[in-house]
Amino acid sequence: MSAPTPSPRIGLPEKLGFGLGELGNNLFWQFFMYFQLYFYTDIFKIAPGDKAAEVAGFMFFAVKIVDAAFDVVVGVVADRTNTRWGKYRPYLLWGALPFAIAGILAFTTPDLAAAPKLVYAYVTYTFLMMMYSLVAIPQNSLLGVMTADNIERTILSKYKFLFAFSAGLIVQFCTPLLVELLGKGSEPKGYQLTVLVYAAIALVCFAVAFLVIRERVAPPAGQKADLGKDFSDLSKNLPWIILSCATLASILHIAVRSGTYIYYFKYFVKDQTVDTIFFG
Repeated sequence: MSAPTPSPRIGLPEKLGFGLGELGNNLFWQFFMYFQLYFYTDIFKIAPGDKAAEVAGFMFFAVKIVDAAFDVVVGVVADRTNTRWGKYRPYLLWGALPFAIAGILAFTTPDLAAAPKLVYAYVTYTFLMMMYSLVAIPQNSLLGVMTADNIERTILSKYKFLFAFSAGLIVQFCTPLLVELLGKGSEPKGYQLTVLVYAAIALVCFAVAFLVIRERVAPPAGQKADLGKDFSDLSKNLPWIILSCATLASILHIAVRSGTYIYYFKYFVKDQTVDTIFFG
């Protein structure tokens, strides 16, 4: 019995391309986490006064339910996609432009009455979350098909998180500067043009990732996916359930914390110095 053929080493250009795909994805995701709630309440003005946070919060909740169902659809469809470029890699190309357009529309403030404006927010935010899923789920699945070597996958994970956290730093540092520079006194215009800049960068990142990434791991011939059996198996997998709950709690913590930073600095810190904040 012959030994299995070892998986080929992944070169630096492909690792960097994989990281750039993560950078493009997270430029948007981190931007949403840190600034979207603030945008809807203070700039878009989704509802008058104190009602804004309540209305925006309910919209986030409602859209996330729709998005959760759409995530499953994207995963099922991507698993069954077969092209000459692979299963998951094509979505970086097919989904990039709609994702960019969705981001720009979601951060555009239309001159509409209250009711049509709320409808616009629901439609564009739902579209944004769906397009994010269309790119992010296949992109995250690439890690499992680029190589079967566990060491190489660990290295790829390092590139993934390095570029993802770098995107967070870029967004946190550059967004206020870009909004002020591009908006020239108009926050609605500033946010719209800022997301346009991030969208352009993301498009380049996705294009590079698509060009350099290769899918090398294919499912066994004749293997058929059974969604019902998959859910049944997962429901009996206690470690998976525990890990999923822990991941959900972690993501919720990060999302809530990130979304409140800008309110803290705008309405509490303001122009205070360190000594006045801590010592009065």
